[in-house]
Amino acid sequence: MARVSNLLESKGTEVATVAPDATVAAAIAELARLRIGALVVTADGSHIDGIVSERDVVQRLHQLRGDLLDEPVSAIMSTTVETCRPTDDVESLMRTMTERRVRHLPVVEGGELRGIVSIGDVVKQRMGELERDRHELLEYISAR
Repeated sequence: MARVSNLLESKGTEVATVAPDATVAAAIAELARLRIGALVVTADGSHIDGIVSERDVVQRLHQLRGDLLDEPVSAIMSTTVETCRPTDDVESLMRTMTERRVRHLPVVEGGELRGIVSIGDVVKQRMGELERDRHELLEYISAR
């Protein structure tokens, strides 16, 4: 069974972050530059203060209109952040992402940020497992 640590071995542990006092405009620019859907909000690069996603931006943009861009990220970030551990299995991540309707799970170990896993990472892992299973079945069938 695949673990979060296996996902991080393939994708790396680098996490795109933003400071809580950065402007929403700066966060949007970073999301666009990196072509990602979320940034972990952290003042020290190690502890999670929140997470800001494209969804957070869109929801607040509807409320605040143009004034949003000058607001600090801390004004729009989600402060309740679902996280996972390197030892968690990928199956439990799929369940958490589905039940909690989140697409990004920061990886935390010993209270510190160690990586981030997206729904895309989980799907890629699962597709790899299915491909391996298919290959093994074909080998089994052709060996008969």
